Amino acid sequence: MKSIVIAAPMSGSGKTTVTLGLLSALKRRGLQPAPFKVGPDFIDPGWHGLACSRLSVNLDSWMCPERFVLETYALHSQDADLAVVEGVMGLFDGVDGVSDAGSTAQITRIINAPVILVVDAKSQARSAAALVSGFARFDPRVHVAGVIFNNVASDNHARLLREAVVASVTGVRVLGCIPRDNSLTIPSRHLGLVTAGENGLQGDFLDRLAEVMEEHLDLDGIISMASQGRRDFTIDKPVNCEVLASARIAVARDEAFCFVYEDNLRLLRQAGVEIVEFSPLKDSSLPQGIGGMYLPGGYPELHAETLAANVPVKTAIREAVEKGMPVYAECGGFIYLTRGLEGVAQASFAGIFPVSTRMLPRRKALGYREVEFLADSVIGPKGTVARGHEFHYSETEEMPENVERLYQVKKSGCTTCTEGYRYRNCIASYIHLHFGSCPELAATFARKCAGYANGNHVGL
Repeated sequence: MKSIVIAAPMSGSGKTTVTLGLLSALKRRGLQPAPFKVGPDFIDPGWHGLACSRLSVNLDSWMCPERFVLETYALHSQDADLAVVEGVMGLFDGVDGVSDAGSTAQITRIINAPVILVVDAKSQARSAAALVSGFARFDPRVHVAGVIFNNVASDNHARLLREAVVASVTGVRVLGCIPRDNSLTIPSRHLGLVTAGENGLQGDFLDRLAEVMEEHLDLDGIISMASQGRRDFTIDKPVNCEVLASARIAVARDEAFCFVYEDNLRLLRQAGVEIVEFSPLKDSSLPQGIGGMYLPGGYPELHAETLAANVPVKTAIREAVEKGMPVYAECGGFIYLTRGLEGVAQASFAGIFPVSTRMLPRRKALGYREVEFLADSVIGPKGTVARGHEFHYSETEEMPENVERLYQVKKSGCTTCTEGYRYRNCIASYIHLHFGSCPELAATFARKCAGYANGNHVGL
């Protein structure tokens, strides 16, 4: 499997722009790249998919064990010409200051891929070479093979950058200098970039981006460099590949509910689940014959009035929950199951949980979380330990004490709170659990949904 990792010294250097341009340019050459995103981000993979017409998935070495990361990498790149992995934050940034845990660097070691460093060269010349040299030498287990300078002011600026690297950095090739161009900026908002589904990269954006890469990058050199990352290994059997149950699960997928780990759905399918997508925004009913529901995250606050106006779907969800259908909701899906948004007229939601939600001007929570189940549930038995990520700009009112808390939550190794609210067989939380951290989550949910569909209303 050939692969390259697009990394940077820090966020905002241009990783996503370079990755999208590279994916588009490779596709134009008739190649099929397999895109990946390091870390828990949901938005960048959507853009990757638009750029190369192929599903992009997350590689996260803190939430998931190394074996699962390798399996995800192998399964999603097996029929591709090369894998293009976009990093997260700075190359060595992870969960702490003393190790590479959860970092792009750790992923490069796991998949044995060379790194191309994207450096914002604004207001730098020879100093940029010192930065590249430091990154190339910081950890000998990480192979920084090339550098792309972004935000380059002129041809003379590009010449100075190239000369500095050639003169003082051994083993790192300059693969291109991208000129400063504000028209290539991707729109953003508080949770990051605007989603691919919303903006769609209007007009000929991707074509122009591909042309910029063709003109200013050494694409042949990049493709050749990818071969250095070849790593042969065999996967005996994917985690949780045995068909454990037969059930149809309705998964909310539309502009309001667009943040889901694709490997969560893969593990559910491997457990025998048929995924049936539906839209709480547009559909007039739930899919027929389902045994459970999965309500992922997204931006329900941007579509509050439309969601509130779809009374038939809200009613159907409430009735299903009251009947004991297994339901799993995370972040935006959790918000949808509250009473609604404060300060937004005509914005009443499903009302499963007796609290309202308010949007905040500043970020409420960001970071990895580990949870331990305090009781048996439709996604796992008592004592189950799973990992996930939390990122939101909203909060709910204080949840009443009579609403059960299923999760004991740890942040940075320290117990912080109880969360994971449960009503009957409906579990809702701000935390996006990655089923790859504990594949038994998918297996258990599949069995419970199959049991419900067959008339066994579990847990009632």
